[in-house]
Amino acid sequence: MSLIPPAPERAVAPVGAAAEPVVATEPAAPEAAPAAGPAPVKALGRLPRHLAIIMDGNGRWAEQRGLPRHAGHAAGAKAVNRTVRACRELGIEVLTLYAFSEQNWARPEDEVEALMQLLHDYVHDERFEILNNGIRLTTIGDVDRLPRWVSGPLRALCAESAKNEGMLLALALSYGGREEVLRSVQALAREVAAGRLAPEAIDEAALARGLYTAQWPDPDLVVRTSGEARLSNFLLWQSAYAELYFTDVAWPDFQPAHLDEALRHYARRERRFGKTGAQLREEAPC
Repeated sequence: MSLIPPAPERAVAPVGAAAEPVVATEPAAPEAAPAAGPAPVKALGRLPRHLAIIMDGNGRWAEQRGLPRHAGHAAGAKAVNRTVRACRELGIEVLTLYAFSEQNWARPEDEVEALMQLLHDYVHDERFEILNNGIRLTTIGDVDRLPRWVSGPLRALCAESAKNEGMLLALALSYGGREEVLRSVQALAREVAAGRLAPEAIDEAALARGLYTAQWPDPDLVVRTSGEARLSNFLLWQSAYAELYFTDVAWPDFQPAHLDEALRHYARRERRFGKTGAQLREEAPC
């Protein structure tokens, strides 16, 4: 017995019957290739050297969920961790976070206490992450106003990380932009009064040397979360030519994807510093 099944019989048209027309079929079109996604942020070719963020919306985020305000600050601390990690991985040189303003001392005492506790916990919990990823931690602002149980560990970690060569992470604490400029002006006035500096020798560079940020590049991009569109006394002198980006996303909800979006907006902007676009194109290397 054969193991090969017989071929199926074909129907044979009767003699003289018209043959059925053969219909040619077109080959199926190849499937379209999936659309390419956006290029990775790192491939954009232009990232800010100095990114500054006004971390706004913690309290409102909590109130909208029926939670105490300190719960919003705790959720915001997690957003800090995500953002620091993302910026380090992208190669941002300087990240400045507006953590506590000079004016925030006027908030309810229990809220200020909760913020100080969060800062203390951040220094303790993130010590390993900071030291083992080459991050240099520093502060700007009147840190002497912080409680000693906060400022002591904070200063210790800043000193311990000072020789790291990776991203500079600056926490603005008890900080105000007007207060910073005033501090520099007062230092210049003392120099003039002592006869060590002529008034006509005071220029922009002299004033800038007295700022907390004297050794850093000015911020290229300032991001503010939670829908407000103002600087709120943050890096006023340094942000003269910064690009500004405002998002409705509250800080506790801020994710690396939101950071990517801000950086893409920055990459599309033309930074002219008082010149025309035509001048910049002429000066650009071929």
